[in-house]
Amino acid sequence: MTDARAVPTDVPPQPLPDPDTVGYWDALAGGDLALCRCADCRTWMHPPLERCRACAGPTGFEPVSGDGTVAGFIVMHRASVPGLGGGPHVIALVDLDDAPGVRLSGRLVAPPADVRVGARVETRVVPVPGGPFHQPEFALARGG
Repeated sequence: MTDARAVPTDVPPQPLPDPDTVGYWDALAGGDLALCRCADCRTWMHPPLERCRACAGPTGFEPVSGDGTVAGFIVMHRASVPGLGGGPHVIALVDLDDAPGVRLSGRLVAPPADVRVGARVETRVVPVPGGPFHQPEFALARGG
């Protein structure tokens, strides 16, 4: 007899969009990266909020390129999330060029030996295995 509550080990957890984050997930579903920005003071923020943390103004989502610079990274030598394979793989913290003040974290698909703080990266949108969602993932920028 199988326990219906058992969590599959071959599928990663799926996102749970809420009213503050639905714009982020909707943009990713369309193949774009969009981040939360205040309509009044133009401050970028991630994770998204309904009101700006700087001025309490209303927020919305604006597209960004996802190009940026590695601010820090770790190399995982074992699977950290079910369904995403084992190690080694790189999780990077990236300063985004066109969203000052935002650091986005995610998987950086590159050999760990090739990754350095200060490396240029670009973002691509990829499906989350086992579900209808998409997520950002980084790759080393072409040409440097």
